[in-house]
Amino acid sequence: MKKRAIVVVDLQNDYWPSGKWPLVGIDEAAANAAKVIENARAVGDTVIHVRHEFASPEAPFFAPGTDGAQINPVVQPKGDEDVILKNYPNSFRETGLKQVLDQKGIEEVVVIGAMSHMCIAATGRAASDFGYKTVVVHDACATREVEFNGVTVPAAEVHAANMSALAFAYADVVATDEYLSR
Repeated sequence: MKKRAIVVVDLQNDYWPSGKWPLVGIDEAAANAAKVIENARAVGDTVIHVRHEFASPEAPFFAPGTDGAQINPVVQPKGDEDVILKNYPNSFRETGLKQVLDQKGIEEVVVIGAMSHMCIAATGRAASDFGYKTVVVHDACATREVEFNGVTVPAAEVHAANMSALAFAYADVVATDEYLSR
């Protein structure tokens, strides 16, 4: 069996309804993420948490030192699980994530978290580009509607477009139940 790591990306308080940047379906995605994390802990897989902070205290969300930038209690790190601080959508950019994965001999990276169209897409692609077998658990991820050129794209369509792009060339994209039954 390949050495596997679950990379939990940006499941932070500002993404919840009471936060500064709420996502559609965050409660359901976090509940599924918690199942994936608990399974990983039970089978001895590595769990790595990634937490985003913007450099400026005037950031629209994830401002340094705020409660909104903290990892949500539903997916709180336990024991000696690594927590990687990042400042960019790609969890590998200017962080120690790759070094941690390589030190642990990880071959397979399972990505869960938020936002589907930003940090999940960037991290999933980077993991694949670095040569890790990459899995994205799509219903353990959440996003929000976006706007482009005067067109508002609903969150479900944003999510589907990004998951389909990841599935096309970068990752095995599966549901929580399918992942847990493997």
